[in-house]
Amino acid sequence: MLGRLTIDTSESSSSFLKSLKNDIKGEVNDLIGDVARKLNIHDFYSAHLLDYCEGYFTPTAMANATVDPEKNVTRCSNHTAMFHFDPSSVIQKELKPGISLTDLRWPSAIKDAVRAVEIASKVMFVLYCVGVAATGLALVGAFPAVFSGGRMAALANNLLSLLAMLALGIASAIVSVIMSKIVNEVNKHGTDVGISATKGTTFLGMTWAATGLMFAAAIAWLYEFVAARRQQTRYVFEGKTGRY
Repeated sequence: MLGRLTIDTSESSSSFLKSLKNDIKGEVNDLIGDVARKLNIHDFYSAHLLDYCEGYFTPTAMANATVDPEKNVTRCSNHTAMFHFDPSSVIQKELKPGISLTDLRWPSAIKDAVRAVEIASKVMFVLYCVGVAATGLALVGAFPAVFSGGRMAALANNLLSLLAMLALGIASAIVSVIMSKIVNEVNKHGTDVGISATKGTTFLGMTWAATGLMFAAAIAWLYEFVAARRQQTRYVFEGKTGRY
């Protein structure tokens, strides 16, 4: 997030000091908003799997005793396959002519961190595609497999579920590493220029949940395969001995 500053007043017991600090917050908050808009940059940027969104905090950019800012998204980029969010490039394009990231003392460590995970983010996208496709095929194949009760159908669904579990699990792990690396680097080196980063948990939680469900599905289909095999073996044995 860009242009957000937090001043802690919870430790002050004096109402006068609290009032004074709230007044100072209001002035600082107005200054932050003015600077961000004069530079032509937004208060926050949210990176997603296929795009990124940007916007401003409303009604102000900084929380105080009476105001809790909310995100107001003003624009999202077009959906792009193998999308890789580069905050340095995005902000540089939005800055007014004649102003560069060098003028803002933008940390080179952030650029290096983003560049380091670029290939990993593309691999992540491919794995998510494989995982989603395998999950879809497993769901479609589940209907005939349930009614036919065949051993090969159970095996096929077991393999599809395993493939989906591995693809989604590895992709989710990559996302976790990428998020941790970027957030840590931004928060470590971005304090001096007034930027910070936070992790999103909703999407990642959904993908880990999907990974767990596909693992459970793989176990269930493995059980069906073993059960069908035992039943087929019993029929063969009873047939040879003349018992049915």
